Amino acid sequence: METPYQTADTHAIRRILSKYKSIAIVGVSNSPHRPSYFAAKYMQHHGYRIIPVNPRYKTVLGETCYESLEAIPEPVDIVDCFRHADEIPALATQAISIEAKCLWLQLSIEHPQAETAAHNAGLDVVSNRCVKIEHARIFGGLGFAGVNTRMISSRRGFR
Repeated sequence: METPYQTADTHAIRRILSKYKSIAIVGVSNSPHRPSYFAAKYMQHHGYRIIPVNPRYKTVLGETCYESLEAIPEPVDIVDCFRHADEIPALATQAISIEAKCLWLQLSIEHPQAETAAHNAGLDVVSNRCVKIEHARIFGGLGFAGVNTRMISSRRGFR
């Protein structure tokens, strides 16, 4: 269910990705085969400051990994959530408390009440969208345009 204020239109996403340059990626994995790792690597490659958040790791992609949003010692623009929907209310509360600018919920993640709370606190809210896919769609994403599935296709047009 899409919330009426949702800033998921192309103009708003372009503004968010142009203006905000630090991204706390909550639930990031250290495995190159996981979507969170690939999204983080892509955004890092495109000049964003990546701040990994996962208590399992000390570092991800050469960056210090933090146990929680509150443990991050620097300002965060975007809180990008790779967590289950039932964890989103707590993450929205934390995003508000650290004065993040945007709460971004990845593909298939929505929580209307948490989104409303974040919006009412002044955060931009994007849900059910991938930050990597949106960046590539809007800005071109050369060099990282797709996901390496390690499969070769014989379909015409695939090379």
